[in-house]
Amino acid sequence: MLEVCVTTPEGACAAAEGGAGRVELCSALGEGGVTPSWGLMRQVRQVPGLRMHVLIRPRGGDFVYSRAEVECMIDDIKAAAECGADGVVTGALLPTGDIDMDVCRRLVEAAAGMSVTFHRAFDLCRDPFKALDDIMALGCDRLLTSGCASSVLAGSGLIADLRIRAAGRLTLLPGGGV
Repeated sequence: MLEVCVTTPEGACAAAEGGAGRVELCSALGEGGVTPSWGLMRQVRQVPGLRMHVLIRPRGGDFVYSRAEVECMIDDIKAAAECGADGVVTGALLPTGDIDMDVCRRLVEAAAGMSVTFHRAFDLCRDPFKALDDIMALGCDRLLTSGCASSVLAGSGLIADLRIRAAGRLTLLPGGGV
């Protein structure tokens, strides 16, 4: 399935016309992407023939979040569900570069009934194989990654190794620098 990252209703329409079956909806791509507004989610949800996955990220910068930011992310997941999102795209790290299992478990639980993609925070993790195991243990459906590199092409070797290790337990979505 072709997935396209979009930031506007017009972009979602163009993605659908171009054959995409799913969009990752976000705002502020210059910041690395943040959670879109409720209104934007509602408008994109009206585009026929598209599955909508919403980025849940309260701010640009790193992926280490405060308690207040985590509560905001949980509220944003609920808002995405109310807008009819099919899934969310999210993730959190510890300052050590490991997956923040406590925060991610809360995010996955909040997204009950929706698909969950762990986003490119993965590409900043300390140990990609341990991180992959943690993400699978959380029950995430997909992992968006550039293979811990500046582009998918540069990270293709690691992506291939991750695919072997995942053994069909989740889907790898190569993304970044495409």
